[in-house]
Amino acid sequence: MVVLAAIPSISVLTVSTRAASLGFLHGVLTAAGIVVGDLLFIAIALWGLSFLSSALGSLVFLIKYLGGAYLIWLGLRLFRAREQPVEAQSISHSSRVSSFLTGLLITLADQKATLFYLGFFPAFLDMSQVSYVDAGVIMLVAIAAVGGVKVIYALLADQTRFLLGGGLSTRLNAIAGGVMVAVGLLLILTAA
Repeated sequence: MVVLAAIPSISVLTVSTRAASLGFLHGVLTAAGIVVGDLLFIAIALWGLSFLSSALGSLVFLIKYLGGAYLIWLGLRLFRAREQPVEAQSISHSSRVSSFLTGLLITLADQKATLFYLGFFPAFLDMSQVSYVDAGVIMLVAIAAVGGVKVIYALLADQTRFLLGGGLSTRLNAIAGGVMVAVGLLLILTAA
């Protein structure tokens, strides 16, 4: 999750732009909105997978195959992605609520996050056995991983007024793509 959160993306650009233009607090509030959106998607994915797991019974391996195939596809796309130049626009004034809502709405507009979690969780969890404590731990990990990375971007942008470049996003894409392909393969190989 840390590697995926670190890949330069629209959410990273938004956190960085808000922090560089409006200050660290706005970057943190944007990151908080992103995390809240991720938590909503995690809850939807966990609930949906638990429901499917109990409804499908012995056919639950289908979820693993489909999830594994989706992760492999996403991983290959990330691995093959090339760095895209991004233009940051300066923001002269904005409210704190606006910064939070910006992060939240960016995340909620990206339904791929739910599909990612739907493919990712079966690799590590027996979906028929996920408890409220397990869901809480997963959400804490997401807060630390996603929120931590985004806050670091906000701090860097606030302190240096510098957005990542120089081929770093291509290397991060390759690492994240490799991890996703490996998790997808693991999911498929352990499905039977």
